[in-house]
Amino acid sequence: MMKEHAKLMKVFSTSGEIIGRKKLQKMIYIAKKVDFPFYEKYNFHFFGPYSEELTLRVEELCNLGFLNEVREKKEGYFQYRYSLTDAGEQFLGHYDLDMPPLQSCMEDLNDQNARFLELVSTVLYFEGLDKEEVKEKVFTLKSKQKYTETEISEAYSYVEKLRDLVDQKRKRLGQPRQA
Repeated sequence: MMKEHAKLMKVFSTSGEIIGRKKLQKMIYIAKKVDFPFYEKYNFHFFGPYSEELTLRVEELCNLGFLNEVREKKEGYFQYRYSLTDAGEQFLGHYDLDMPPLQSCMEDLNDQNARFLELVSTVLYFEGLDKEEVKEKVFTLKSKQKYTETEISEAYSYVEKLRDLVDQKRKRLGQPRQA
């Protein structure tokens, strides 16, 4: 049970503070799709891929005192900030995780805005379709976001950049791709 929790804690350990529940959802989904061993189940939701399992894990980690959650009132909504606590760092230090190198990928994902990650995760959710079909899905399902063709192309380029980054790190460490 705690192995999946520890993997999530490793994300916070490597990327620092993550601002926003939507952003966190998209970061884990994208990492999963670029070959990191995250196993949460995702369904398509209002803001793209969403995992109830991930939401519950985050809540459990907060309840255990391993994650710090700060709720801030913004313009008409609440925003959440997440970071690993000292207790979380200590727990993680006792856990031996066989994970591909996360840091550069998670830092890069965390540097992106939630809107872009929503687009990238949506593109990945429908990656079994050809690009024109994916574009139509984005324009239909995400019409309120008003994504452009240029942004969709940037999302595809970003996915390739992340996959290359992960592959390069693995090759340097002699790690195989995930099955």
